[in-house]
Amino acid sequence: MPDQQTRPLPAAPDTRATRQRAAVLLTAAAPALGVYAAVRAVGLLVFWVWASAAGKDAWHLLGGRWDSVWYQRIAENGYGYTVTLPDGGLHPDLAFFPLLPVLERSLAAVTPLTLQGAGIVVAWSAGLIAAWGIHAVGARLYGRRAGLVLVVLWGAYPTAFVQSMAYTETLFTALAAWSLYAALRGRWIAAGALCVLAGLTRPSAAALIAALAVTGAAGLVGEYRAGGREGLLRRNARMLLGVCLAPLGWLAYVVFVAVRQGSPFAYFEVQAQWGNSIDGGRALAAFVAGLPLPAALGLCAALGLLGWLVYLCVRQRQPLPVLVYGIAIVVVSLIGSGYFGSRPRLMMPAFPLLLPPAVALARLRPTARTGAVLAALAVGSAAYGAWTLLGPGPP
Repeated sequence: MPDQQTRPLPAAPDTRATRQRAAVLLTAAAPALGVYAAVRAVGLLVFWVWASAAGKDAWHLLGGRWDSVWYQRIAENGYGYTVTLPDGGLHPDLAFFPLLPVLERSLAAVTPLTLQGAGIVVAWSAGLIAAWGIHAVGARLYGRRAGLVLVVLWGAYPTAFVQSMAYTETLFTALAAWSLYAALRGRWIAAGALCVLAGLTRPSAAALIAALAVTGAAGLVGEYRAGGREGLLRRNARMLLGVCLAPLGWLAYVVFVAVRQGSPFAYFEVQAQWGNSIDGGRALAAFVAGLPLPAALGLCAALGLLGWLVYLCVRQRQPLPVLVYGIAIVVVSLIGSGYFGSRPRLMMPAFPLLLPPAVALARLRPTARTGAVLAALAVGSAAYGAWTLLGPGPP
């Protein structure tokens, strides 16, 4: 009798099934995660050697400059810090979302890490989780080989060096990838909950919110037109709940800023102070027009390549949540008036754009060709990342 009382209760079937699915996904993704880690290790090695040759502190360059400093200050002191620029302009820290500072502070509180070290550890850990989620999406849609190539392409993205910095890109991409995966599997409440966390990470969560909302609406409309009107809302209750959950993180922070500043539009005013207002692409057009002709033509070619990738995603018939998310990230990144140099970094979470080349590379034979292309991209990304990080301007 005592043995029966002390015997642990069996795990609930749903919990056990969830753990089994996670184990299967992790096992399937293990090769992709290993290759992703190797790609990022190459990038870090090249950067470390280059920084040492230049007499610079590589660790500081990864976690002690630009946005990283703002997040760490919030983690240490909370919100309330504002920089006054020489021209009288203001840069308040309310422009930065709270999830990364919360994680930095929590990790630093239970480990010997400094806030800077905690930020880097969070970013690196989130990068692996993001790679896992990206592989899960790619493998579900086009097979494990395509999923592996997709992860490598994301890890060798031109501005992938940011994945090694104490920034929010990896954290946001991890949450977005797993939210999309949950939506693809019909796990709408999980998708919405992950979107809540994404909305506490970056303003670009608006793209993920739109992807879930458009997918949900399209599903309802399609079912309604097919004659499934009776009990429509009841059958789709979990989907509706997930879609309603999705914007709550983003909205919670916007409301927080509004209450703190005493203005319903305070968050957008803060963003405008940083020069990040939405202008429909006018700033981008003005930037291109102000470049020397060769540079302007090169940038137009890059934008043309971006448009071609979007076209290929549409032609590939990607599932609606994946397609809308990728396109929305691109649109959000291009229609703002912010610093132009950050736009490639802002588009990095749009991993669905890499699905068409991932599928094409996965089909290359012999396999050595695919490996050679990916290796060349990894080395190129490492060199570009080291050159950029050792430069004076922010990424």
